[in-house]
Amino acid sequence: MLKILFVCHGNICRSPMAEFVLRDMLQKRGITGVEVASAATSTEELGNRIHRGTAAILDRLGIDYSAKRARQITVSDYAEYDLLIGMDTANIRNMTRYWSDKQHKIHKLLDFTERRGEDISDPWYTGDFEKTYRDIKLGCEGLVNQLTKISALK
Repeated sequence: MLKILFVCHGNICRSPMAEFVLRDMLQKRGITGVEVASAATSTEELGNRIHRGTAAILDRLGIDYSAKRARQITVSDYAEYDLLIGMDTANIRNMTRYWSDKQHKIHKLLDFTERRGEDISDPWYTGDFEKTYRDIKLGCEGLVNQLTKISALK
């Protein structure tokens, strides 16, 4: 079982969008053996539902997210997950402050694409949930392609 944790600041916009988009991609491609979750680096939104902008996109895609509530990363997440994927440079900085990344598990989502090193903009500030969705979809597609190449997931 491969376990992936997406991380952003509040766990109400980008990381839950990535969580549910990736789950949907995996299911549609018949890929099993992957567990996907998401969490926040901050405590600001703990227990809250996902942002209405993210909800609108997931609703349009027919993806159920109803049980999702924001949670914060924990110390044990580092041992529990195989990949810890942040959305931007600030997330990565906060993650590496929280966990010593001796096993090189921490990555940015767009590092799985030709846009390596780029950030996924935070729609909380930009208001552009569609751009965030396009970038997350691109990153998730790149992640799935890399995973299937190296591990022959089925």
